Amino acid sequence: MALAIGLARWQKLGLEWQLARATVLTVVNLLVVGYILAVIFALNNAWAVLVILAVMLTIATVVARNRISKKIPQLLPVVGGSILVSTAITLTYTTTLVIQPITWYEPKYLIPFAGIVLGNAMNASALAGERLVSTINASQLEIETHLSLGATPQQAVAQYRKDAIRAALIPTINAMMVVGVVTLPGIITGQLLSGANPLDAASYQILIMFMLALTNLITTLLVTQGVYLQFFTKDAQLQRH
Repeated sequence: MALAIGLARWQKLGLEWQLARATVLTVVNLLVVGYILAVIFALNNAWAVLVILAVMLTIATVVARNRISKKIPQLLPVVGGSILVSTAITLTYTTTLVIQPITWYEPKYLIPFAGIVLGNAMNASALAGERLVSTINASQLEIETHLSLGATPQQAVAQYRKDAIRAALIPTINAMMVVGVVTLPGIITGQLLSGANPLDAASYQILIMFMLALTNLITTLLVTQGVYLQFFTKDAQLQRH
């Protein structure tokens, strides 16, 4: 990082302070997380694990909501509920039928998996939600025309919703297409560096990619459903946000 800061200063990019601040925050944040996880792993307690997961879910929900819009009422529970449901489904399936740990709350499995899934669900919900909100706001006349011709709110925004979901899933699908060929994601890289069998590392990465595909699809389906409903009254009248 000293080299990076020096190069930025040499090229007069004005990034020295940002790089220095990012360096300090990276070290401090990850060390704090490391100490906290060490305590949680040592406790091996279900309530402690659930508290950590609740904190992670809350942060992911707030960040995703802020990226979508701060003006839409009831958006926070819509985003939070969508991420919670999709993550719970994926983690329950994975831990129960695939990993099969001794206890369902095994920290060394549940917390890393939850972190990966929640982070991706957060990004997917933000992409899909922001795309749908901006499209609806830019297409008020077209939507109102559909409504005046007898279309339901769901029919009036159906194409916009599909486009938002597709856009949000592009990063996931692209990553699945080139994983192992162009990129080596963090899980497989970390396991290889720790001396794990390459086939075992690849198997874990395959599992994670499938987890992300399912989680992101469920999340975007639920988020876009909840978001578009916020734009219509009970009488199917379009509201502006």
